[in-house]
Amino acid sequence: MSSLDGPLTGARRLFYNLDGPWYRRGIAEAAGSKRYSRPALFGMDSKLESLMPHRGGTFFEAGAHDGYTQSNTYYLERHRGWSGVLVEPVPELRAKCARRRPRSQVFGCALVGPDHSDEDVTVHFGDLMSTVGASDHAAGGLAVVGRSPYSVSVPARTLSSVLDQAAVGPLDLMVLDLEGNELEALRGLDLDRHAPRHLLLETLERGSQQPALDEQVDSHYEFVEALSDFDLLYRLRA
Repeated sequence: MSSLDGPLTGARRLFYNLDGPWYRRGIAEAAGSKRYSRPALFGMDSKLESLMPHRGGTFFEAGAHDGYTQSNTYYLERHRGWSGVLVEPVPELRAKCARRRPRSQVFGCALVGPDHSDEDVTVHFGDLMSTVGASDHAAGGLAVVGRSPYSVSVPARTLSSVLDQAAVGPLDLMVLDLEGNELEALRGLDLDRHAPRHLLLETLERGSQQPALDEQVDSHYEFVEALSDFDLLYRLRA
């Protein structure tokens, strides 16, 4: 996920940290308005709806945050009847996610490759930029919202192990927004058993990351287009 648009002013920071955007959405939806029901960056939820206009699809989104802020799948679940699986390792965010997304199974873990040897992974809280590895990336997210840093140890899981447990059947869409760890997560996806119809992969630096992502999924997927400067869409080969 991306950070918010630069450091927030005191009032905007307070509004955000008290979940103001979520409650504002609720008031609007109760009044019959969808004005705040598309929270994704770059209009991504609208683009996905256009590409996949059917109702009742199934998604997987990792890097789910609080289930609403910058979510690529909130609109699909709330207004298009989709359901699926969400992964968010940070406990305070995962708890919000579970409350806000009743049609989704929510897993609290970090996604790793099949060769990962430790049972747990340390995640550095950075709000929208929480990450594993070096904590400086997470610090960028904290500077925006005015939160203090902390780290948490969470279970390490492969994508396929989560999908086996969730038992949701064929996926229409998989979204990976893992602050640079998308490739490692993809290595834990057994494409012979779990091959979503579409992949949406976020990059921090498309030029340096896309070649490796292309290679990782080339056996099963074709690159379709970049839906933003950072987000790459792939389609399962016929």
